[in-house]
Amino acid sequence: MLVVEDSLTVRKYLVACLRADPGIEVVGEAADGREAIELCDQLRPDVITLDMMLPVMTGLTVTEYVMAYCPTPILIVSASTNRGELFRTYDALAAGALDVIEKPLDGAGDPAWERHLLATVKLLARVKVITHVRARLARPARPAGPPAPAGLQRQYLAVGASTGGPQALAAILRGLPATYPLPILLVVHISPAFGQAFADWLDQTAIPVATAAHDQPLPPFGSPRILLAPPDQHLVVRNRRLALTRDPEVHSCRPSVDVLFRSVADELGPRAAGLLLTGMGRDGARGLLAVRAAGGATLAQDEATSVVFGMPREAIALGAAERVLPLDEVAPALVALAGPAPGRKP
Repeated sequence: MLVVEDSLTVRKYLVACLRADPGIEVVGEAADGREAIELCDQLRPDVITLDMMLPVMTGLTVTEYVMAYCPTPILIVSASTNRGELFRTYDALAAGALDVIEKPLDGAGDPAWERHLLATVKLLARVKVITHVRARLARPARPAGPPAPAGLQRQYLAVGASTGGPQALAAILRGLPATYPLPILLVVHISPAFGQAFADWLDQTAIPVATAAHDQPLPPFGSPRILLAPPDQHLVVRNRRLALTRDPEVHSCRPSVDVLFRSVADELGPRAAGLLLTGMGRDGARGLLAVRAAGGATLAQDEATSVVFGMPREAIALGAAERVLPLDEVAPALVALAGPAPGRKP
């Protein structure tokens, strides 16, 4: 693997942590963005750990180049204290980086952090990434597709995503019109240290985005908005209101997609739709099955366009997904779900 970090102290600490594991070989070190790109081209590592703030070329520029010309799993190892750096981190995730962990302070030893680093690197080394150009949030949305046939209208949409989720969400949100009438409830697995400004980053789209608040009224159909589960809290729908809880983790996740989907199934039944996107593990699979059993519409991202096919694959195996779609077909399908209600003319 390749370690990219401009701080000599932190870089040596990362290299020492990685080399302590007999299953990991560090093949190169880079102190700036240009060197990172050159070494990636020469060495073709299985994984890159990447800082965002680099001399010569930024971590975002490195990510965009690597994913376009020599696709490699990228783990961002970055500080999270600066809002601008957080936004660059989300941009890199949208550009194809797989995951992000917080940089250790001053290269200080932390056995728990070191175990997390090693486990994450080993997981990402198994991911086969694809060549692509960065998906940008700010592009105008495409025109709305044709309305759904009468009787198929849904009024709420619940979405879950994990590894590769920011990239998939960027692509989908570009395809939804500003007037998209289904309020969207969203759970994305992202480290609490990097989750605080994620809603603000998503808010660059045509549809308003905010972090969900406890006891907030459930927005009515016809109110375009996206409400994101905050870091380390489950988001549920209860008595036509939103609730945030610190109940135990589900599938080692809080917020959990399963928790949101099950509450949506119980509260909204056939008025809801559920969408499960790329992600590692199985969170959301049984929740999507609950949405389908309650009469809701259910969709899952296909294998070819998923960065990690774990979560969608589990849902498909359970028979939870009515439709399995490539990423570029998801937005038109969501637009179609908002078609005219029974008895209403298209």
